[in-house]
Amino acid sequence: MELKRVVVTGLGALTPVGNTVPEFWENLVAGVSGAGPITHFDASNFKTQFACEVKNFDPLTLFDRKEARKYDRFAQYAIAVAKQAVEDAAFDLEKEDLDRIGVIWGSGIGGLKTFEDEMEYFVTNGKIPKFNPFFIPKMIVDIAAGNISIMYGFRGPNFATVSACASSSHAIGDAFNYIRLGKANAIVTGGSESTITVSGVGGFTAMHALSTRNDSPLTASRPFSKSRDGFVIGEGGACLVLEELEHAKARGAKIYAEIIGVGFSADAHHITAPHPEGIGAEKVMQYALDDAGIEPEAIDYINVHGTSTPLGDISEVKAIKHIFGEHAYKLNISSTKSMTGHMLGATGAAEAIACILAIQNGIVPPTINFTEGDEDPEIDYNLNFTFNKAQKRTVNTALSNTFGFGGHNASLIFRRFEE
Repeated sequence: MELKRVVVTGLGALTPVGNTVPEFWENLVAGVSGAGPITHFDASNFKTQFACEVKNFDPLTLFDRKEARKYDRFAQYAIAVAKQAVEDAAFDLEKEDLDRIGVIWGSGIGGLKTFEDEMEYFVTNGKIPKFNPFFIPKMIVDIAAGNISIMYGFRGPNFATVSACASSSHAIGDAFNYIRLGKANAIVTGGSESTITVSGVGGFTAMHALSTRNDSPLTASRPFSKSRDGFVIGEGGACLVLEELEHAKARGAKIYAEIIGVGFSADAHHITAPHPEGIGAEKVMQYALDDAGIEPEAIDYINVHGTSTPLGDISEVKAIKHIFGEHAYKLNISSTKSMTGHMLGATGAAEAIACILAIQNGIVPPTINFTEGDEDPEIDYNLNFTFNKAQKRTVNTALSNTFGFGGHNASLIFRRFEE
């Protein structure tokens, strides 16, 4: 069968560096860090006391107080960005076939704070089994997709993807496949996460995954620097409306970009560490290129996973060099996690938006916090990591990488839209 073309017609973002898409993009280009002391709970006894939190988010702008209590924060973030993206896509829902609009949503962990709160109440109140009736529907990962579909009446494909930090990239990839196979006209897709909690920060700290640079949170996320000591945990949500091209054209939709290829792979190596030679990362990029039907030389920009962990940054660079060869030195590469922190299950969608806006605006956002003299001998600095300052260049095609604990890898390729 002939596969249908799929385009992006709506965007929404709620991130540590901006609560709307324009604000998110403006701060990425300016190299603004979203890190600061943790305010969601008292972290004074923790080894890591800072994070990239969403700022000035008020759920009461979306729900009344009673309704807001029915949603974990990760689900509130999902609804907030879905609302932005659906409004941006400018559907006339009275004219749409709602059976052919779906929601596919990613989150690595889901309602962690809800789980914590219920367990704390159980333990501190004599272990009497009196639980909130909304406990389970607030906590489960799939509820974000369900809530969005209920809000709009979307009755198409509806489910959640869970692959740790690759969750929302897998969601976008699945949405792309459903549409190009003709199973939906449009899908609202992306991801959200809110794990800056006692157990979230405590658990990642116990794994030695987080930076402990408490004296300088703004500079703690430093991908590709020798002194990197772990990622900075972030939170938020991001949403894309993917739409079948002819459907989008028929209703006069604005088109941001076209999604042309996806790749999924597994490291099959370790529960948390990447393959040291980047084999899974190498394969997932090759799968995406093959799916798109393009050569490596077509890629202008890679938004890398680039978490600022000692092992991860090295293995991803090795993979890029293996796949792209000499062209690797002509690419722009950047890690926007240096600014947003690692938004876990939401990060793939946020970074997909960064790729799309790089194509739209001809600007590559930077990798901040690199200083001369902080070179890692295992990293090739002849590559253009777009250190510290955004760079203007024509970006026709961009690739986004996300890799998750368990060895889950996803790559997405976006291209400038042309008829």
